Amino acid sequence: MDAGTFVTAFTTLFVMIDPIGLAPIFIALTQGMDKRHRMRVAARACAIGLGILVLFALVGMSILEAVGITLPAFRIAGGLLLFLIAMEMLFERRTRRREDKEEEAPDDPSVFPIATPFIAGPGALAATVLLTSGENASWAVTLTVLAAMISVVAIVLAFFSVAGLIERLLGRTGIMVVSRLLGMLLAALSVQFVLDGLALAGIGARYLGG
Repeated sequence: MDAGTFVTAFTTLFVMIDPIGLAPIFIALTQGMDKRHRMRVAARACAIGLGILVLFALVGMSILEAVGITLPAFRIAGGLLLFLIAMEMLFERRTRRREDKEEEAPDDPSVFPIATPFIAGPGALAATVLLTSGENASWAVTLTVLAAMISVVAIVLAFFSVAGLIERLLGRTGIMVVSRLLGMLLAALSVQFVLDGLALAGIGARYLGG
């Protein structure tokens, strides 16, 4: 397992899924449930979300090829999508949108909105495909990304299990600060994806180190 690939995949997916930001949302969606019921919802949501992410890691690129989307185009589009999400995190729009979805949630929110779009959302799915494709793509890389993915979802489950404590410790202000820091990191990662896509397409390769 390549440590660099694992760190990149872990960081990208951690920022995209944002376990810390999901914790208070999870509390709101499961308000009134006893501890056992809440943990069943958490386990089911994480299992479904992980399943969707694994599916995209294994066959996401094949789906893109079937509809005629090239890797450089997807890397650029994915980078732009991640950049927009980073801007939403920096300006709190992502939190507001999540809070709006709380009102639409059914009695059992494990599938919607927790598993998708909160855990396996468009940004996480795009990042998964980007991480498992490219010139260095191989089964070793895919397995490394899957290991990072499982680690992040395990952290999500851990945060869900102690969500109440996290919310009391950090408070709304603390969660906002963490979200903004993660947004800055995601913005830098998204720009790198765009640069990689341009280099793969042969656009500005001389200046991008391609």
